[in-house]
Amino acid sequence: MPSASPDLAVFYEHPAWFAPLFASLERAGIAHVAIPATGHGFDPAEQHPPAPVVFNRIAMSSFLRAAEHPIFYAQALFAHWEGLGARVINGGRALATDASKARQLALIHRLGLAAPATRVVHARADLPAAAAAIGFPLVVKADIGGAGAGIVRYDSMGALEAAIADGTVPAGINGVTLVQDYVPRRGGRITRVETLGGRFLYALDIESSGDTFDLCPADACAVGRPPVTMTRADPPLALVAAAERIVEAAGIDVGGVEYLIDDRDGTARFYDINALSNFVANPNEVLGWDPHDRLTAWLRGLIEQTRKAA
Repeated sequence: MPSASPDLAVFYEHPAWFAPLFASLERAGIAHVAIPATGHGFDPAEQHPPAPVVFNRIAMSSFLRAAEHPIFYAQALFAHWEGLGARVINGGRALATDASKARQLALIHRLGLAAPATRVVHARADLPAAAAAIGFPLVVKADIGGAGAGIVRYDSMGALEAAIADGTVPAGINGVTLVQDYVPRRGGRITRVETLGGRFLYALDIESSGDTFDLCPADACAVGRPPVTMTRADPPLALVAAAERIVEAAGIDVGGVEYLIDDRDGTARFYDINALSNFVANPNEVLGWDPHDRLTAWLRGLIEQTRKAA
């Protein structure tokens, strides 16, 4: 519902992922404008953001769909809009965390939480030394990924060195690479805790019979990967509280935190922070309610707060 004076601007990259969000905004009668990243440019001299509240819907997996992806562009854009006084949901601080697995893991450790053992490097020549410090099996990860992209398991130094030699080892679009302990997940599952406004919204157990690293719960992620099953979960209160601490420290307004139970010792290890929540496919079937309704209600409240503060 475009408006001459919208209350909300949604800046997005994927042309289909956010249809449920826009439909929910329409039902709620929230004056909004949809701004696709494709074809977008901005004038740094411009003194007015597109709306008092801006919703960041840029996916880290966007680099898989276009070489000229908007990840780094969005960082400059949101800094500009925030400087003009806009309230950017999942703004600059959240985007910086979302765009770096290394930053995510450092944040998790600063909070005193467990994570997989990791080394971060910027040159392929340094991968063997990092691998020797971790031990095998291990995974090599691109710092910026999405939907399991840029993650490869290696079971020996020989296999890793061969991949380095032939140029097939993962290399991130920002030149940063992680070498990480391969943690066997108990029951073949991970748990994703979704949050809204910094508080627990719901959790899912996501299971796969294969050793896939793509465990995205949204239906748009399912094409071309082994099937996964998703069931509503009730994590221990301590892990819910830990997830809430993580999103608060990351500046994430709407997003998910993932952990797994290390099958070797039963430790819950957090390993991923995601500021783009498409929510679960078939939410009424899996959860019994649609998270978009609560998201829209939260957005309305934030818009009203922003108006009062203006």
